[in-house]
This record gives sequence, structure tokens and C-alpha cells, in this order.
Amino acid sequence: MLNNIFMLVRQTNGFYGGGYGFGFLYDPTILIIIPAMILALFAQSRVSSTFNKYSKIASRRGYTGADVARQLLLSAGINDVSVERISGHLTDHYDPKNKVLRLSDSVYASTSIAALGVAAHETGHAIQHRESYFPLTFRTAIFPVVNIGSKLSMPLIMLGLLFGYFSGSNILLLIGIILFATVVFFQIITLPVEFNASSRALKLLGQYNYLSNDEIKPAKKVLSAAALTYVAAAAVAVANLLRLLLIFSRRND
Repeated sequence: MLNNIFMLVRQTNGFYGGGYGFGFLYDPTILIIIPAMILALFAQSRVSSTFNKYSKIASRRGYTGADVARQLLLSAGINDVSVERISGHLTDHYDPKNKVLRLSDSVYASTSIAALGVAAHETGHAIQHRESYFPLTFRTAIFPVVNIGSKLSMPLIMLGLLFGYFSGSNILLLIGIILFATVVFFQIITLPVEFNASSRALKLLGQYNYLSNDEIKPAKKVLSAAALTYVAAAAVAVANLLRLLLIFSRRND
């Protein structure tokens, strides 16, 4: 996820309001992005170090991430969601379209506190889906529009900056910014979805005794670190949007 954030920032750094080419070196609006990028780097480091630390500590009861996911689904009365293994590190996610909960190699068969926290978090998304949790339902509904915006916004912004420099028209830039704003909104609406899934996860892990009381605190640290990556993603997106708006405003002065 953070790789996509960094790519997004690199793309929007290619131009600046007065022209193009060496904008990254001279454009003062780059200062808007720097704090968000620092947060993103910190978040990436934090989630990696926290997960690695608690992935080495086995939970006392010995359940695997897959065990916890399947049993929590059954406890919630969800019988139509399958649990599958997926390659990669921290690639865990819930697929609402196909009703599949996919757990990464470092979570699926692991009995660690970190693995159980992540598995319960993803199960929390499946429960949100079952209960029609509004932020998740809304986010799913707007995804097609956001998907178009994510694919077209940067090309239109780049073309708008380039052609606007020669023609004086900023219509392509404006359309690109509007499309990019849908991506920013999607990042923001993702925050309550992720926070709620983590809250559900910690409650369920304690309620069904998959983790003891003293194991819940480390699991919370893992999920809090993961949540910070979503905060960082939203911060980078908002910072980029503000920068683009400043560039647009300067072009129209």
C-alpha cells in the first residue's frame, strides 16, 4: 500500500505551477507533502517492526490465524465466507465480492500474537459486510467511481499541466484534480472501516479467549501500527490534493 503512496507523490512532484521539468527542485508547494511523507515512512517502519516483534511470540492457546478466522466467522453466523492462503507478507485482506478472507503466509499458519490480531482484524471486515456496516457499504458502492479516478487522475493532471503551460487552459488539470479528490475521499472513508475492524478484532479475541488479557495488549499494538499506515495514506493523499489545488489556483491568478 505505501509503495502506491510513494508512487503517487512522485507522480505529482513532476510538475509545478509556473512550468514543468525541474518543478520538483524549485516548487515550494513540495513542503506541503514532506510532513505526510515523514509520517508515511514512520508508519511503514512501525508496522514492520511491531509485526516482526510479535510474530515471534506464540499465543498460549496455540490457534493459528486460519483457525481463529474460521471460528470467528462461525461464531458470527457467517457460513458463506471461505478462508484462503495468499502469498506475500501482510497481504491479508477480505474480498467482499467473492466472500473470501485471504491470509498471508506470515498469518495463515502462524500461532503468533501478531498473526491472530491480523486474522481477527480481517474477520472483522467480513462481519462488517454481514452487518452492512455503513462506512464499508458506502466505500464499496463508490469504489467503481474511485477506481476510474485513480486510473485517470494522474494522466489528466500531467496533461493538464503540460498543455496548460502552452495553451493557458486548465480544464484538463481541473478534471484531473476532481477525479483525484474522489481517491482522497476514499482514503478518508477507509479510516473508520479499519478502526472499527480492529476494535471488533480485539473484542472478539478476548471474548472467545483466543488471547489472554496480557496478550491483548501486544495484539492492540500490532493493529494500531497497521491503522497508522491508513492514517498516513490519507495524510499523503490530502497533502497532494492541497498541493494540486494551490497549483491550480496559481495557474488561474
